[in-house]
Amino acid sequence: MSSFIHLVCDYAPADLAWAEVMAALAAKLHDDTRMHITGVHPFDTVSTGFVVAQLALADTDLRPKNLLVFANTAPRRDRKEARSNNEGEGLLFATLKNGVQVLAVNSGFSLAFIRDEIQELWSTNVEEAGSQFRSRDYFPIAVSKASRGDFSFIQHKLNITEVVPDEPKDVIGYVDSFGNLKTTMRTGDAKLEALTPGMRIKVSVGQHLSAATVATGSFNVLEGDLAFAPGSSGHDRRYWELFKRGGSAADEFGHPTAGTQIKIQPA
Repeated sequence: MSSFIHLVCDYAPADLAWAEVMAALAAKLHDDTRMHITGVHPFDTVSTGFVVAQLALADTDLRPKNLLVFANTAPRRDRKEARSNNEGEGLLFATLKNGVQVLAVNSGFSLAFIRDEIQELWSTNVEEAGSQFRSRDYFPIAVSKASRGDFSFIQHKLNITEVVPDEPKDVIGYVDSFGNLKTTMRTGDAKLEALTPGMRIKVSVGQHLSAATVATGSFNVLEGDLAFAPGSSGHDRRYWELFKRGGSAADEFGHPTAGTQIKIQPA
């Protein structure tokens, strides 16, 4: 049974959608089940996947016991033609090597960041059509069943590498509330091996170019300086991020969205 559920959805803070989904879930879950919500920008499956991995792959002492992650970003972009009866991407169920369970809409990069940690991946019998608001009308039933250890909603075991795409490389993975740009460049990547603390580099994010200093942490640069350093996400292999001490890296680079390409080179 799952006593804690992380909800990752692309609803705006305090939007009516949150209220309706939370109410539908509360109506079906045990009273002692705790939930926490994390919002990403509309249709942003890159940030969704980044958040899912950060929450699901946390060390044992940093995550709740019996954790279920429910990721619901469904842009309905898997097909460009008109959809019949509000059909959307299917809901998948994954068990990870660390025991965490994940329910996620099969959209974009929603599962990409945990692909190598998936032990089993299953399709489900949850309706893919019939409601514009599947998050409220259909998905809570599967979440409730999974939380109780009832797996009657799963159908076919899937080939993980055929269904889940590679993690996107060299892009913005997530933009936090401080304007820090978390990238998908990770400690151990060959492109980062030549970087040493104090080195000046040129960084382009989309069409914006700025100079930055390679650092070892968030606060060992001067106030107002733009830095590039291993951040707080990524667990054993930290993702590097751009931050501006006392300011906003997002402002510096014109507020890029997740998925925007990033390039670095010596200054």
